[in-house]
Amino acid sequence: MTPLRKKDKFEDFFERRSFLIMQYGNGDISKREFLQYNYEYFAGENARPFIKIDSYEKGMYNYQYYNGMAKYYKMLAREVKNTKKHSRYYNYYLNLGNKFYHEKDETAFKILKLQNFENVSSYYIKCESKKLNHVLYEIVLEDKKEAIFHSKARWLLEILKSERVFEDIEKSSLIEEYINEKY
Repeated sequence: MTPLRKKDKFEDFFERRSFLIMQYGNGDISKREFLQYNYEYFAGENARPFIKIDSYEKGMYNYQYYNGMAKYYKMLAREVKNTKKHSRYYNYYLNLGNKFYHEKDETAFKILKLQNFENVSSYYIKCESKKLNHVLYEIVLEDKKEAIFHSKARWLLEILKSERVFEDIEKSSLIEEYINEKY
């Protein structure tokens, strides 16, 4: 009898990520629940991002970590915006969310560098939110499963353009329902 092999950190992470994506795609969970489960996974694991990103797996782990934290804290900011706690917590949560969004964009850039900007496509995405039109763009790693990034960062957009992987067109997002669902 062969002993059961313990899953490594990345196998567990990617399986869980794919499972949540499938649940969301099937309509079993809402975007808010998706974000909550993502946050709980990292909090439960007492997770910390990798300091050095020298592999696609580490990059995706960090991207998901920062993206989840950014959305979670933005969600908290919205929840306290019109409450008595507003002045004390709103700016704190908002700033924390923005910090994590910046780290997410930095991580996406590091992943793109690991890929040598090969098998990458990027473009603006159509959004129901008028303020995101021609601001939010999608980056797709064509040779990786479920590797879709989103950003509004102008500095990253300029790099994508200089690397000739950005099409200055507007397309529907590959995950359009997720992008346009409020949480």
